[in-house]
Amino acid sequence: MKNILIVLLGPTGVGKTDVAVGLATSLNCEIISADSRQFFHEMKIGTAVPDDDQLKAITHHFIRSKSIKDYYSASLFERDVLNLMPILFTKNKIVLMTGGSGMYIDAVCNGIDDIPDVDTLTREKYITKYNDEGIEGLRVALKLLDPEHYARVDLKNHKRIMRALEICESTGRPYSSFLKNKKRERDFKIIKIGLERTRDDLYGRINTRVDNMLKMGLEEEARTLYKYKNLNALNSVGYKEFFEFFDGTISRDKVIELIKRNSRRYAKRQITWWGKDKYIKWFKPEHFQDIIKFIEESIKGDN
Repeated sequence: MKNILIVLLGPTGVGKTDVAVGLATSLNCEIISADSRQFFHEMKIGTAVPDDDQLKAITHHFIRSKSIKDYYSASLFERDVLNLMPILFTKNKIVLMTGGSGMYIDAVCNGIDDIPDVDTLTREKYITKYNDEGIEGLRVALKLLDPEHYARVDLKNHKRIMRALEICESTGRPYSSFLKNKKRERDFKIIKIGLERTRDDLYGRINTRVDNMLKMGLEEEARTLYKYKNLNALNSVGYKEFFEFFDGTISRDKVIELIKRNSRRYAKRQITWWGKDKYIKWFKPEHFQDIIKFIEESIKGDN
């Protein structure tokens, strides 16, 4: 049988963790996490890391493996996963990757453009620029340095704009000159499975999960990380809202409202991202046996 990577994806709050552990148990395989927020060991409650029992039951890779002070990117994730997978395939011809970070999943499945790493000083320069001038300052700079990328980038996403500016400055070349968007062939078969719920069901689960995170101590966790609030890893839903509260600019009730709203918006963006991928087979999380049957049929069809 050819080596197979099963990708289990879906929006935040849809129920990926439980299904992933169930699949890994049934298939006797290990799990690669493709959730870019769960990489950092300082962030546990606000990133919905699998609980201790789930982590003991199945070997997970990349969960809480980095520090918020470490630089990490989709290209580095691609490199690390491709280095790990041959080792995992010696144990089982199937590996399961699950998460909600579309860019990281795409990097492993399709490859990512070879974009140079950026030094810390350059990164800090644009973090400071964003803090001082806001997103408009970043937009103006990008329009000057790389008008081609400015015309197609999401101008509401300051992270994407900052990334482009960092590359422009550190290489002396427009960021757009690195973007070839050429899909790379992989030596393993990829089966993509998406989990979906009705909007009302998904949004209700997101709201409930936020309430549970608060009971587990999300506010206290965010407070311990407040001094690192300018790090890119902490510009995440669940943390950035509490930082505003600690700054005294919003109320605690507003924090809760914003975390729920921003989580719902994030889920919507994730759904939009994957909506263009015709290779994803979508299931309701409760239809576990149908997922198993689909995997079995996909494997047979390739042999």
